[in-house]
Amino acid sequence: MAESAASRFVDQFSCPVCLDGLKEPVTIPCGHSYCMSCITDCWGQKEQGPPYRCPQCRESFSQRPLLKKNTLIAEMMETLQQTALQTAAVDCDVCTTEKSRAVKSCLQCLASFCQTHLQLHYQSPAFMKHKLVDASRNIQENICLSHGKLLEIYCQDDCQSICCLCTDNHKGHSVVSVDSEWTRKKEELKEIKETCQKLIQERERGQRELSEALKLLQSSALETMENVEKVFTELICSLEKKRSEIKEQIRAQEKTEIDRAEELHRHLDQELTELRKRQAEIEKLLITEDQVNFLKSCQSVCVLPTFENVPITQHTHLYFKDVSISIFKEVLEDICQQQTAKISQEGLNISIYYFCELHLDPNTTNNALKLSEDNRKVSFTYKKQHYPDHPERFDRYVNVMCREGLCGRGYWEVECSGKQWAVAVCYKGIGRKGDSDDCRLGDNKKSWRFSFYLQNFYFTHDKKKVSVPAVCSSRVGVYLDHGAGTLSFYSVSEKMTLLHRVQTTFTEPLYPAFFAGYGSSVRIIEEQSLKI
Repeated sequence: MAESAASRFVDQFSCPVCLDGLKEPVTIPCGHSYCMSCITDCWGQKEQGPPYRCPQCRESFSQRPLLKKNTLIAEMMETLQQTALQTAAVDCDVCTTEKSRAVKSCLQCLASFCQTHLQLHYQSPAFMKHKLVDASRNIQENICLSHGKLLEIYCQDDCQSICCLCTDNHKGHSVVSVDSEWTRKKEELKEIKETCQKLIQERERGQRELSEALKLLQSSALETMENVEKVFTELICSLEKKRSEIKEQIRAQEKTEIDRAEELHRHLDQELTELRKRQAEIEKLLITEDQVNFLKSCQSVCVLPTFENVPITQHTHLYFKDVSISIFKEVLEDICQQQTAKISQEGLNISIYYFCELHLDPNTTNNALKLSEDNRKVSFTYKKQHYPDHPERFDRYVNVMCREGLCGRGYWEVECSGKQWAVAVCYKGIGRKGDSDDCRLGDNKKSWRFSFYLQNFYFTHDKKKVSVPAVCSSRVGVYLDHGAGTLSFYSVSEKMTLLHRVQTTFTEPLYPAFFAGYGSSVRIIEEQSLKI
């Protein structure tokens, strides 16, 4: 008998080494697939060393390829094997001698028929109303075990297929025919499949964007490191040159002072010689008794030699006391520290991997705010919105929170317009009713707010307000690292500029929140709009 289509497909996905169906399939760079154990054993043989070759096409690889399970083929093999098992050959229940393969099973007859014996169901009015399905060995599963009747009714309350006699146990329940429920479920599954396909496409796009972002990051990091290496090499050369210049200058000054000191030393030696000679003459006269000779010689020794006035005291401290090299070192270190901090704050952009998908929570929206764009934009409106009463709704302040609470790392961007707006995060327990500080973003210990008001920018937490330099862009980025306790606000244009950073300890999940005053709006930017 001919093999089933599923069986043929299973045979097509066989390993070229063991000739059985692929088990834990891996695909090597040339495109051929093998069982993980087969190709591992093949390349593990003693005679098989670099270069490694494909057993099928003989393409060689200088390095042993990294083997990873091909999940797509593995899932396909599992599905095909299950299908082959379900659609395994079923014999015709009518054939008496050589059994022919059944092509259909009848749910009323509870039997399977070959193409020849099936004709009665197509030709006889008595059998034409019977329900035929693909030939199956599991036909008994369509029969009620309690009553032996066909399971042709579906109870939607109990999510169970039942027969016509089981309805007594399902009184008051919503029941429909199995056919209609099957049709409805198929449509539902088609919608789920489409949604799943969209999610797959979004994730695949995210993977592509992430790969491009990583390539850009690696390229940018390499370029930056090369630039840093160049700058520091030039700086080191410049410092070496300055060091040599300063040393030469010190040596020159040292030689000048030594020459001057030696000249002075010789001059003082001459004067000392003359003075000592005059002193000896005076002492000799003082001990003579010859009064006439004493008076005669006294006139010549009473007048001391005239010497040039030499400022001896200014040479008593010959050292480089005033050369402040230590101050020079401190200034350099201070400049390096400042520039390193600036690079840390402004030079590193937020990566796409932590981008959050946020949605505004209608249950928290103040009645003076209008939601739009699939709950991604909030705008102040002069026409009161009639939202239903809810305990989480802000009833006085024009605030709104997001549905998503964040505990790890996250990044989001918003486009702000108008003259009064705020971008904030808060704990879920922030006050909602009344106009006390417990309900106002930034005026309590449960919220942190970056805001624009009266042409000025501020950061506020627990009523402590910090002025922030003017923002050049209407787009604000927020980066949260909950575990590290950091919250950063950025101005986003062609580059990201750090506006304010908070370092604290967060004890609960944080919810993004926004304030939109008169004529103002805040719009959450979707992920695909993010520029790295």
